[in-house]
This record gives sequence, C-alpha cells and structure tokens, in this order.
Amino acid sequence: MTDVLDPPAPSFAPARINRRLPAHPVVAIVGATGAVGVELIESLTSRDFPVAELRLLASARSAGTRLPFRGRDLVVRDLTEDSFAGVDVAFFSAGAAVSRRFAPIAVNAGAVVIDNSSAFRMVPEVPLIVPEVNAPAMVAHGGLIANPNCVAAILTVALAPLAQAARIRRLSVATYQAASGAGAAAMEELRQATGACLEGRSLPPRVLPHPCAFNIFSHNAAVDPETGYNGEEEKVIAETRRILGRPDLPVGITCIRVPVLRAHGMAVSVEFETALSVDEARRLIAAAPGLRLVDDRAANHFPMPVEASGQEEVLVGRLRQDLGDPSGRSLALFLVGDQLLKGAALNAVQIAEALLPR
Repeated sequence: MTDVLDPPAPSFAPARINRRLPAHPVVAIVGATGAVGVELIESLTSRDFPVAELRLLASARSAGTRLPFRGRDLVVRDLTEDSFAGVDVAFFSAGAAVSRRFAPIAVNAGAVVIDNSSAFRMVPEVPLIVPEVNAPAMVAHGGLIANPNCVAAILTVALAPLAQAARIRRLSVATYQAASGAGAAAMEELRQATGACLEGRSLPPRVLPHPCAFNIFSHNAAVDPETGYNGEEEKVIAETRRILGRPDLPVGITCIRVPVLRAHGMAVSVEFETALSVDEARRLIAAAPGLRLVDDRAANHFPMPVEASGQEEVLVGRLRQDLGDPSGRSLALFLVGDQLLKGAALNAVQIAEALLPR
C-alpha cells in the first residue's frame, strides 16, 4: 500500500505453472479500505473488468465498512485464512507483512495473487510485471505476480519505447514523490498541514517524519549508512533492472518527497549506446501505449501532477538533448504518473486483464 521500506522477501516460491483466469473471475481485494484498495475498486469499474463477484477484505478494524461498487455497497470482510475459497484472482495491497502471511494461502487455495507490496518482487520465481514493458515474463507465473514499486512502474513504462529503439547505457533519475506514496493517512496529513500553515498554525507531523506542507525532504525510507542510498532508491534500482531485463544497468537515483497529493514526477537523464534524436524520441513516446506526450515548448507546457492525477496515462515531456553528455548520446526528459493508478492499482488490474481468456 505504501512505498516505505518493507521487510525482506520471504522464502515462499510458487511452482512455475501458468494459471489463467476464467472469463468472469471471482475477485478479492486485500486492503480494500486503503488508498490503493479504493483505486483498485475504481479501476475495476472504469475498465469494465468482468467481475463475477467482488470480495472486499481488510483488517478486523475495518471489517463492516461499506464501499460502493457498480451501483451498490459491498461490506468489507475480516481477512482470515478462509477468505480465499473460490477466489480466482486476489489483489493484495495491505503491506508486505500481510502478503507474506496470506499470499501463499491464497495461491494454495487456487487464486492468482497480484501483490502490490515489496514482499515478492525480487523472488526469482515471481514475475515482476509492467504489462506494456515485459508482459511475456508472466508465462508460467505459478499463481503469484508482483506489482512493482510505484516509481519503477511509472519510470519503466516511459523508458520502454526508447529502450526498444536504442539500448540504454545509463540512467540518472531524481524523483518528486507525492504524499500518496505513503498512503491515505499521509495524504490527509498533507491536507491538514497545508490548511494549518495557511492559517498560521503549527501542525506537528505524525505520519511523515518532517513537515510536508510547503516543504520537501529526502524520502523517508531508511538510509544505508555505507552507501548513503535509502530503501526506496534501492528498490527502484533493483526493480527497474529486473523489469527491463538489464541486471547490470547503471542507475543513479535520488528520491524526494514533495507536497503533492498524488502523482509522482521524475527528472530523467538517459544515456544510450547509440544516439537517439529528440524528434524520434517524441515520435516513439507519442505512439506508445500508456503514455501521453506533453511537450509544448512554445507554451512552456510540460507534465504536471495536477494534469496526471486520476489519469491512466503517464505524461512525458521536456524532451531535449542532455548537454551534460558531450558524446551526444543522452536525452533528458520529465515525466509524471499517478502513483495510485499506474504506480499501483491500474498496473495490477492490467496484469489481471492479460490473464483473461482471449
């Protein structure tokens, strides 16, 4: 549900057998009352996913809550070991600890689990999927598929068409990450803190480690004292390499939290092995699925969180040659994607769509 540092991966590794979904699957959402859970419900609705039955699951504290789905209210049930009988696909978005305990139970009950936590992302037997980038890796998924870190998902879908045209040699990334990455409570804290600041009041942070209104700070994942990189940066490096199929790709990244409700921004410099022109990069991005080119130099109009929020597409622009590379093989760009959608819920639903009968 969040992009803070999660516990190490468990040892569970499903057998590599390919499970497909029925035409009208029984769907479960674990963590249904969280920010991503709510967006999963919305994505199932907006994309007309063929749900036979939807089961909303959460902790005992949230059980009994009612959430709307296609014109009626569904009651959230307490998550137990018996919750997955008859479930065809289960979306997990309740954190790594919950996934580590309940995902194997769901898989053993016959469900395909699409997990939004970091629990299984680096387990070799578990595919880590962005459908526009590496959908073939879903073959023989064994009942468990990992949804990437929000930054890695948004970043790789933007890089994919460029990487197909010219092999990437090096990446340098700076992120501008919204409060949504730390969950619904962080988003509410930003709302309240902004109001307090405008009224001249002080509101001590409770969810995030530093004041979030009118402030930016280094991402709140733990920092490795040896490397100086935090857990979020380490996740993005490892997952970007895995999604792109480039285990040795040099990636430098700095992750920053900014006072934006939702939609992460990224300033990216991409060095290619052979030069790729700005015009060709624009053409590739404009034609690629899941992307929208927003690159109007005359109007100084480029990707913004306010325009990406609530949108399925990742916005890409500020395309130009990176003058910091005298070889002429590097491009600079800026992209923004909704962390709750392409960075989480939408990507998960797209994975499930790929498993439906064709």
